[in-house]
Amino acid sequence: MNRLVVMFGGSGFLGRYIAQALLASGARVRFAERDPRRAWFLKPLGNLGQTQFVAADVTHRESVARAVQGADAVINLVGILSGKFDKVHVEGARNVAEAAAAARVSTLVHVSAIGADARAESNYARTKGEGEDAVRKAFPSATILRPSVIFGREDGFINRFAGLIRALPVLPVIRAQAKFQPVYVGDVAQAATGALLDPEAHAGKTYELGGPQVMSMGEINAWIARETHRNPLVADVPDAAAGAMARLAGWLPGAPITWDQWLMLQKDNVAAADAEGLAAFGITPTPLAAVAPGWLVQYRRHGRFAGVKGEA
Repeated sequence: MNRLVVMFGGSGFLGRYIAQALLASGARVRFAERDPRRAWFLKPLGNLGQTQFVAADVTHRESVARAVQGADAVINLVGILSGKFDKVHVEGARNVAEAAAAARVSTLVHVSAIGADARAESNYARTKGEGEDAVRKAFPSATILRPSVIFGREDGFINRFAGLIRALPVLPVIRAQAKFQPVYVGDVAQAATGALLDPEAHAGKTYELGGPQVMSMGEINAWIARETHRNPLVADVPDAAAGAMARLAGWLPGAPITWDQWLMLQKDNVAAADAEGLAAFGITPTPLAAVAPGWLVQYRRHGRFAGVKGEA
């Protein structure tokens, strides 16, 4: 294929799966990172000369412009859950899109999130929406991917709850009724790779990527508990108490939930009924139960040697 794809944020959880798929396809990949050493672990996935590494920060226009020179395609995966949302999600997204357009890159893929809305109360969702608008203005043919929460062996979602269930005899669940559509990281990576390597089919489109099941926060925690052979006492935290905790203490280091996260939980994280999704890429969504047990065994009391019956 010999296409050169520049990845911003390629060393992250989702990025490493996309990189693996791109390198397997024969594409050359340039990893643009603030510290390129963070992506060095991906070098063995490629053949000789197939990987490149460059220092770049999406918030610094000049470094972004240098990183995209000579590229056939660019993908922006950079996102944060706290901090300077406008700087990263809006200004950073604009810098990447404008640099790609100026360098006459043929393909741009921008990874956003379900719930992105420039009118949202949550700073995360608002800036994700404003970032999409900035990308569309600078690069109208960009493909935008909006995944729901992504699960996989290295995720910070399923693993976080599994760790809490293992550690706590009483499990507090915030917004137990909030709904999600967890999507497997391998499926999202396959969709992103398809958008990068087949731009004629996906240019200018927005896709909402969700898995085959819609699950509430309470259902997700209950499923993890069963799979890890744990039986904690579950305590649903009343909305009034959770909201007060998020507003008054969410700014503290290690707080269980920030105010912005609380605002995000007020809306379900589910793909719109009329949105195009994984099917547009010929992908059958992978169920959580099909892959998660392979790594959740580490949270059982005796690991892989745990009995088949539930354990307290």
